[in-house]
Amino acid sequence: MKRRDFIRNTAATVAGMSMVGLSSSFKKDGIPYRTLGKTNLDVSLIGVGGHHIGDRHISDETSVKLIREALDSGVNFLDNAWHYNSGRSEELMGKALLDGYRKKAILMTKHHGRDVKTAQEHLETSLRRLQTDYLDLWQFHEIESLDAVDKIYSSGVLDFVQKKKQDGVIRHIGFTGHSRPDIHKAMLDKGFDWETVQMPINVLDHHYLSFSQEIIPILQEKNIGIIGMKSVASGAIVNEKIASIEECLRFSMTLPVSTLVSGMNNLEHLRHNLEITRNFEPMTEKEIEVLLNKTYDYAQGGKHEWYKDKV
Repeated sequence: MKRRDFIRNTAATVAGMSMVGLSSSFKKDGIPYRTLGKTNLDVSLIGVGGHHIGDRHISDETSVKLIREALDSGVNFLDNAWHYNSGRSEELMGKALLDGYRKKAILMTKHHGRDVKTAQEHLETSLRRLQTDYLDLWQFHEIESLDAVDKIYSSGVLDFVQKKKQDGVIRHIGFTGHSRPDIHKAMLDKGFDWETVQMPINVLDHHYLSFSQEIIPILQEKNIGIIGMKSVASGAIVNEKIASIEECLRFSMTLPVSTLVSGMNNLEHLRHNLEITRNFEPMTEKEIEVLLNKTYDYAQGGKHEWYKDKV
């Protein structure tokens, strides 16, 4: 198929995806909310990324203020992970969630537990740092190999997380990955009742080892909540002037993600993202086609998506 015809056809596919699951149940302070799959949680279309708020170049005061301003401005989805910035990200988020802010948040963090002992250690550490006695969502993080898939399904760790869910320590269970769609497929095919999946969703991903093309339809069929990340490919798309931040966020939000996690390390970034989200309108098929055509060459070989395996 010629490139032009291929892009036109895939643009139509993206536009078709946007018609499913895009309806917002409501808006809060102008921020659209969508349902997070079978969890039935209502989550803000934009979420606060946990890695950036723990960067050593940001003061504690700025990080806490950013999180609280986001929560006060209509955002409710918070992303984190036990290892981000050696725990500083979770500690700062824990401080931000004091003074009544915990009740405003859908709090998610991630772990690297491939066995019960490690998972329990990570869970206890995250709860202590975040100063909470429960997590709204706990995700197995960075599932990047079939070996990791096998360990998760054979070590008994899934029984452990289900018990923690029954105990009310974890409300919902998911997983994340960056490298290859086939690993996500393996996690989904082995039969556990996953409630959320987090993965790269951006205009370059559409062209190379594409999570949006290969995994989103499966998640839609299973009613699994879709959490987007890497909307600017860790900054590469904007830094290389491949596309603007507005184009990046709008494209990713046009896909049927429940929420799009965005790294923001200052208040200016937060406020800009809030403005884009409040003004969000799904891209038309023609707009998608133009953007896909503009970004096609940059996506080849995954040269701007360092987190993906190269084939």
